[in-house]
Amino acid sequence: MSSILKLIRPQQWLKNVFVMIPMFFGGSLLDPGDIRASVLTFLAYSFIASSVYCFNDINDVEADRRHPVKCKRPLASGALTMGAAWGLMALTLVLAAAFTAMLGGKEHILKVGGVLLFYYIMNLCYCAKLKQYAIVDVCVVAFGFVLRVLAGGFATDIVPSKWLVLMTFLLTLFLSFAKRRDDVLRMNETGEPPRKNTIRYNLTFINQAITVSASVTLVCYIMYTVSPEVVARFGSDMLYLTSVFVLLGLLRYMQITVVDKKSGDPTKMVLRDRFTQLVIAAWALTFLVIIYL
Repeated sequence: MSSILKLIRPQQWLKNVFVMIPMFFGGSLLDPGDIRASVLTFLAYSFIASSVYCFNDINDVEADRRHPVKCKRPLASGALTMGAAWGLMALTLVLAAAFTAMLGGKEHILKVGGVLLFYYIMNLCYCAKLKQYAIVDVCVVAFGFVLRVLAGGFATDIVPSKWLVLMTFLLTLFLSFAKRRDDVLRMNETGEPPRKNTIRYNLTFINQAITVSASVTLVCYIMYTVSPEVVARFGSDMLYLTSVFVLLGLLRYMQITVVDKKSGDPTKMVLRDRFTQLVIAAWALTFLVIIYL
């Protein structure tokens, strides 16, 4: 059972919380219908992502066996057979389709299903080829999170603002560059690139990319909080105060990346770093108070 969980990576499902962004920023966090639609979309996205993880490990099994860390993955270590992996890939895909069908309403099913299908095909291409190209790889990952936001919006009939879409892309681009920095450090230490495209990155470029993407993300968030449409929607011009927590979060992640050199897995970092958890909680609480009280 542990090998199956390692293959489908449920700990990575945290990323799919992005499907709830439209509901949160749309002010419908207490609406039962939107909550149900967002949860179903979250589950559908989680299982389709697990199907992608299965394909990724199937496709990379030989390379993983030569990797100092990835060699412990179920397929690379021999804990699971290739047949079992293909079976899990198919099963999780079916479960994703089932949860999508539970949304109800032909329009919702078609729109959310269309986004999921596009995400699935894009990520299969990413696993098979696109991840070998520097810059393209991080852009595909970031666009995958934009698709999560769009799926959440289609499920709840809440149209995410252009600022939310931009922020999602920029923030996840920042996180992706930070993750690539760990690969560059490992390559510099061992002389072996963890990925084929790592040779197209170096510390100077990565550090500049991280700085630029973090700066633009913060500016974009501030622009969102002071935009007339947002102020009118929430009836408050105090949202800009939450920018402090966004700045602290970005600085903390940069500290973990540059000083501690532990940004290889953003999900694990969020789950383990107490400071980051407190910043996220403080940001969410402040936002909730401004929007809902």
